[in-house]
Amino acid sequence: MQISFFGAAGTVTGSRHLLVGHGRKILIDCGMFQGLKALRERNWHDPGFKPAEVDAVILTHAHLDHSGWLPLLAKTGFKGPIYTTAATRDLAEVLLVDSGHLQEEDARFANRHGFSKHQPALALFTEAEARAVMTQFRVVNWHEPFDLGGGMTATLYRAGHMLGASLVRINDGTTSVVFTGDLGRPDDLLLPGPESPQQADLIVCESTYGDRRHGPSDPEPELVEIVHRTTRRGGAVIIPSFTVGRAQQLLWHFRRLRDRGAIPDLPIYLDSPMAATATQLYQKHAELLRLSPAECAAMCSTAHIIRTVEESKQVTAWQGPMIVIAGSGMATGGRVLHHIKAFAPDHRNTILFAGYQSVGTRGADMVAGKTVIRIHGEDVPIRAEVAQLDTLSAHADWSEILQWLRQLGGAPKQVAIVHGEPIAATALAGHINAGLGWQTHIAQQGETLGFS
Repeated sequence: MQISFFGAAGTVTGSRHLLVGHGRKILIDCGMFQGLKALRERNWHDPGFKPAEVDAVILTHAHLDHSGWLPLLAKTGFKGPIYTTAATRDLAEVLLVDSGHLQEEDARFANRHGFSKHQPALALFTEAEARAVMTQFRVVNWHEPFDLGGGMTATLYRAGHMLGASLVRINDGTTSVVFTGDLGRPDDLLLPGPESPQQADLIVCESTYGDRRHGPSDPEPELVEIVHRTTRRGGAVIIPSFTVGRAQQLLWHFRRLRDRGAIPDLPIYLDSPMAATATQLYQKHAELLRLSPAECAAMCSTAHIIRTVEESKQVTAWQGPMIVIAGSGMATGGRVLHHIKAFAPDHRNTILFAGYQSVGTRGADMVAGKTVIRIHGEDVPIRAEVAQLDTLSAHADWSEILQWLRQLGGAPKQVAIVHGEPIAATALAGHINAGLGWQTHIAQQGETLGFS
């Protein structure tokens, strides 16, 4: 068998790994490139393989950097099944349909105001194309092998990270490979930690936090301090957030803090129809969580849900202390951009980034201290406090990755390192070499790696 890396190689985005063997071509994840313009432009390019020749896709989880190119894959010829868990299927529909809608909306906005360099500005894919690809999804259960043809089977295991997320083990009877997807943390607030599949010949391992160790796992003391500091100034806390996973973590933390009187009883708004729908899916799949049914219901009722554009405008116009959680998590699009435009110029407010910010995103620029950010063709001054929480990460750090690798039951022949910036990937390779003595290889974009 051999694997070609067509994304998430040298970067943390655009996961696409093509496994070829026994006359079959299996794509593990089919993500959208995000972040730097040079990366985003890859979404419009030839993917490096022929979509019509792909026999099946296995989707590890619903985040767009793993699922967001699926509508394009189908549009350009892919006719096969997309295997994933029930929760991932449900969340992928929410994310993909919303992404298609937002892209159409952003293209119309750009064309109306004339700030796009492309005439006309186009959506990468439409809401209709997102809905169409959902007909190709096939739900499978964790721990139950399913047939890929050519004598190959695949089995999914819980990965933590987000609701429904999976590790993938593929076996042809003599050779096996495990794909981590995105590996969750053992002490995640909402989800059980990642499972350990059987030993494999090759591990394809993510490295997002390969050069870092997470600090104390409890973000609540820092949240309390930020909320009190901002409210004393009479300001609002604006939180760009991933709408699936991160938003629900924040809701649960704020629920706990408010219930015990650790923060004032401020208005809390969840300004994202997609996040609202995703939160309902957490209730639907509550058996996958560490929360009790009562705790899950409490989390889901923490915030006022903002669904319409008019309601969102009313929140933006509000003057006074409040907490607003809105997509997107790295300020690359969505309603949070309108809130940043409105609140970032005022020193009383706080823009709080809750997690990793990819190079080239507005979030990364703001965390790095840029004083002017361009949004919708306008230069927006950043006078508000900019803060960042690292403790909410849904990715395992290097020590947690090594802990998980040790539990596999034996050394693989090699660990292929993907889904990390070059510094992080190189650091993780060093930690694996030093800590485990295993052979590593840092995957390169477009590279093919044979194994047996």
